[in-house]
Amino acid sequence: MTIVDLADFGADFTADPYPYYARLRETGPVHQMRATDGGRFWLIVGHEEARAALADTRLSKAPATVGATMLDQQVIGPNLLVLDPPDHTRLRKLVAREFTGRRVEALRPRIQQITDELIDTMLPAGRGDLVDALAFPLPIIVICELLGIPAADRDDFRKWSNEIVAPTSAEGESHAVHRLRGYLDELIEVKRCAGPADDLLSALLCTRATEDDRLSAAELRALAYLLLIAGHETTVNLISNGMRALLTHRDQLDALRADFSLLDGAVEEMLRYDGPVENATVRFSVAPVPYGDTVIPPGETVLVGLAAGDRDPARFPDPDRFDIRRDTRGHLAFGHGIHFCLGAPLARLEARVAVRSLLERCPALALDEPASAYEWLPGLLMRGVRHLPVRW
Repeated sequence: MTIVDLADFGADFTADPYPYYARLRETGPVHQMRATDGGRFWLIVGHEEARAALADTRLSKAPATVGATMLDQQVIGPNLLVLDPPDHTRLRKLVAREFTGRRVEALRPRIQQITDELIDTMLPAGRGDLVDALAFPLPIIVICELLGIPAADRDDFRKWSNEIVAPTSAEGESHAVHRLRGYLDELIEVKRCAGPADDLLSALLCTRATEDDRLSAAELRALAYLLLIAGHETTVNLISNGMRALLTHRDQLDALRADFSLLDGAVEEMLRYDGPVENATVRFSVAPVPYGDTVIPPGETVLVGLAAGDRDPARFPDPDRFDIRRDTRGHLAFGHGIHFCLGAPLARLEARVAVRSLLERCPALALDEPASAYEWLPGLLMRGVRHLPVRW
């Protein structure tokens, strides 16, 4: 089988990977790839195959199954993204008990208040960066308040988080992971000594599956790490990518302004069309996994293409068209199976509040720079821009 070299892709691959994924899909749903650092992995680009892979027990999430370890797992501890059942089942059950739909819905008034305050602050300037003004601060304030993280620490956390999800260097990533570990250890100890409080991290300190089964210190640190990183980075990209899609499709923008009953569908189309995560975090084959005439052997690294699968014409007709009235059921933006994103309800709620508030309060909202000027997050995991210049 021919190995596809990422180095042969065009300079615009990071900004617009969809034509490249389409060309790959034309010759098959799965391909062996060579990364720019020379490492090899398998990439799944078909929707049906991606959906199946996300729930396939032959694709493990635990690096130890192939004798590997991940930096954050070594330093922070094993989180839900690097565990298989039964460990994954136990931890997810413990955290899901505290991350309920009722708790998320109860956040709606506060999310609206934060959004209004951020828009109040940005409006007098007449133009600015939508990422800095709203898309980043909204979810970081929400997740920090939910977990009980002091407001004064958010800027440091943003720097660490950005380096972890889109590393500028191996040294920078390692530094950020170690700094975040130290911060979380100190925060957890402060909360442990302070006693019960009305925040998620304090609740997780007390939660247990049985009288003898509660989160260990390493498990609690790893859960806090995952909730902090995943709880805001994906929503930053959802809001910024979604608004970029709306602002480059005026007919859809006008339709939504005229009828906000289309809002829920618009957010789902934002997720499908240009979602916040390009590829799911790595999986490892523990047995042969066939896709048509291609078989991924055991012991291989596998990336499941969420963005690629959501532009598969076999599942979504005319997939490169942004249509807020589209039937988006089955999109993969939040994954599928037992690793389906725990924070999906919160991300959806924040996006709906942010998008509607922006459209209602900024009637002249428009992009302020051509697409060629955007700086996209590097790597194959996250999908988003560092800045989104707009005027209103």
